Amino acid sequence: MAGVEAVVFDIGNVLIEWQPERFFDKEIGADRRRAMFAAIDLHGINDEVDRGGNFHDTIQAAAKAHPEWHDEVLMWHDRWIEMAAPAIDHSVRLLRALRKTSVPVFALTNFGIQTFEIAEPVYPFLGEFDRRYISGHMGVIKPDADIYRQVEQDCGVPPGGLLFTDDRIDNINAAAARGWQTHLFEDPQGWADCLVAHGLLSKENAK
Repeated sequence: MAGVEAVVFDIGNVLIEWQPERFFDKEIGADRRRAMFAAIDLHGINDEVDRGGNFHDTIQAAAKAHPEWHDEVLMWHDRWIEMAAPAIDHSVRLLRALRKTSVPVFALTNFGIQTFEIAEPVYPFLGEFDRRYISGHMGVIKPDADIYRQVEQDCGVPPGGLLFTDDRIDNINAAAARGWQTHLFEDPQGWADCLVAHGLLSKENAK
């Protein structure tokens, strides 16, 4: 395998579970949740936050635009941390094991400015990367090619030296199109096996 000069982690559904539908199923029931998500493009609204839109103002505007779902939409803001939970412990161990090696570890994530500020004190490992590329600060989200270009330009690692894991195939394909090495994240063990196969961790350290 080609040499890896830096490892790049997505965060949502790689290091922290991100399942808004699961949260709303619990809070309002699956039928009402399906109706709400059919009526409102909540993930599209969240993309606006991830591009740098103000979290509070964006969700407030969505709630006002959909008065029939006003209180439920506000949960996206007021109880956001409950949707971004829990941490994926094995992935966190892999991050920390890599940090003990000589290979830099980066984050590349679709995350809002304010939502990342909410998450940081809850998940201390978010402060343990060598470099963090947060879409809200970059003004662009995956899988736009520009976000990958910005990473390349900033870190100085050639595309072929970057090993990137993400749970979304569109994000993986966009990185691969630029020449990055990639791993589609389906579970932590698969990512662990990938890191071992690349010689970045031993089987013992990848547990």
